[in-house]
Amino acid sequence: MKTIPGVEALVVDDAGNAVKPGSGGYLVLTEPWPSMLRTIWGDDQRYKDTYWSRFDGVYFAGDGAKLDEDGDIWLLGRVDDVMNVSGHRLSTTEIESALVSHPKVAEAAVVGANDADTGQAVNAFVILRESAIGEGQTVGEELIAELRNHVSKEIGPIAKPKSILVVSELPKTRSGKIMRRLLRDVAEKRDVGDVTTLADSAVMEQIKAGMATGKDEE
Repeated sequence: MKTIPGVEALVVDDAGNAVKPGSGGYLVLTEPWPSMLRTIWGDDQRYKDTYWSRFDGVYFAGDGAKLDEDGDIWLLGRVDDVMNVSGHRLSTTEIESALVSHPKVAEAAVVGANDADTGQAVNAFVILRESAIGEGQTVGEELIAELRNHVSKEIGPIAKPKSILVVSELPKTRSGKIMRRLLRDVAEKRDVGDVTTLADSAVMEQIKAGMATGKDEE
């Protein structure tokens, strides 16, 4: 959408220049307004360093966005949840929504992992609905290809996941938040970080085992 009256916002590139319609970047506010965060209690300098240092003279709260051809702004989510795939900014939330819109997918989590060819690659972890596969059957390459093509149809070929791993559970904290940091560790084949906040730490061992036997898109 466009901003409400009194709010001045732009989508800018890495250098802080306004992007052209059809491009993605960072959402910034160019003029103060009453509901904008004014400081951090007892630490004005931290407030300045956090919200005013990334781009000179504008307020940046850490969100990625794209500006469509009509001049409308699309919020993509936190910059940490926005991937840069071959120069295209993709929202992990957008790809997760595309996967969950498939009738065989119950839940999905997407992370961007470093890739030598595209900068970052889309890696997806999905939980299937009970009706997705028959009793005694295993997940085949046909279903994985079907899910990849579904994302390509919903968003575009650039968003097609390089890897889709079917899992029984996703790593979640006790409050239900998906720990994408741990999934990124697995996708980039790093040692998994601290798992003490997970509701079930054994989930990560299952995911790592599945990742070791899984295949990327050729």
